[in-house]
Amino acid sequence: MFTMIYKRLFTAMFSLMIVGVLVFFVTESLPGDFCTSYLGQNASGTRLEQCRIDNNLNAPLIERFALWSENIVNGNLGTSLKRQKPVSDILIPRLENTLILGGIAASIGIPIAILLGCIAGLRVNRKSDHIISMASLFTMTVPEFVTATLLTLVFSIWLPWFPAVTLIGDSASFSELLPNLVLPAITLSMVMIAHILRMVRACMITVMNSDYIKMCHLKGMPYWHIVFYHALPNALLPAINIIALTIAWLLGGVVIIEQVFNYPGIGSLMIAAIYDRDLPVVQGIAIALAVIYILVNLCADLLTGVLNPKLRTLQGY
Repeated sequence: MFTMIYKRLFTAMFSLMIVGVLVFFVTESLPGDFCTSYLGQNASGTRLEQCRIDNNLNAPLIERFALWSENIVNGNLGTSLKRQKPVSDILIPRLENTLILGGIAASIGIPIAILLGCIAGLRVNRKSDHIISMASLFTMTVPEFVTATLLTLVFSIWLPWFPAVTLIGDSASFSELLPNLVLPAITLSMVMIAHILRMVRACMITVMNSDYIKMCHLKGMPYWHIVFYHALPNALLPAINIIALTIAWLLGGVVIIEQVFNYPGIGSLMIAAIYDRDLPVVQGIAIALAVIYILVNLCADLLTGVLNPKLRTLQGY
């Protein structure tokens, strides 16, 4: 068990190092720079040069990478070029808002997806299976911003139940955020439900047709006892990694959703930072998202190993 944990942690740290290198050099290769964006295209050469000196933008690339890497190792994400504040002070409130949104969407989406996936898997080729499968396929094919726009049209304009856009600051309390969370959370959870339920359905069909489930029937076990105590746990094991990947997908999908609803999260902050060429903020956000992605997948691997005795034996868990 501990050997497996060490291997996974080593892989996670190595992956984070590779991501860090890619993040720095890819963001540094973006066209334009902060000073040109901040001062405008018509700024004089002297002002541009002084701005680059003040922000250490004229230093050699390798030197800036070494300084950035040292700061990252020490937990320092740097200073925002535009706001002249520590990146962590800007990032943490926005990250908290995004995690709240993602947590609510996952809390809604995962249970519903498992329930619908089980219903579809237990009633294969019946009317309920066809309806659920068609609805999930339709949801997967519609872009998130289209879903968000339709929900806004229905529940903010035709039925003015929820605000169409968020008009609160970065550090708003949960009670202030709550009315603004409903439509973004529903939008994210709809796509999450579609992906997860299809995996659960496929796993449930496979498990229900397996030999050991047939043996349970031959022993005269009650149907729902077989479903809840034998089929469902085994059907959910392969779905754990899909759930983890879907949660990680939220990190990308949330960028679009936050922009549509003007939600004060990490996605809208990243778009603003890219527009302003505020590279320390962009790099800090990318590192934070990479850490969350790696942690989610690490937890999924550990959970799968703990719950699956066969896998634990084969891989030395």
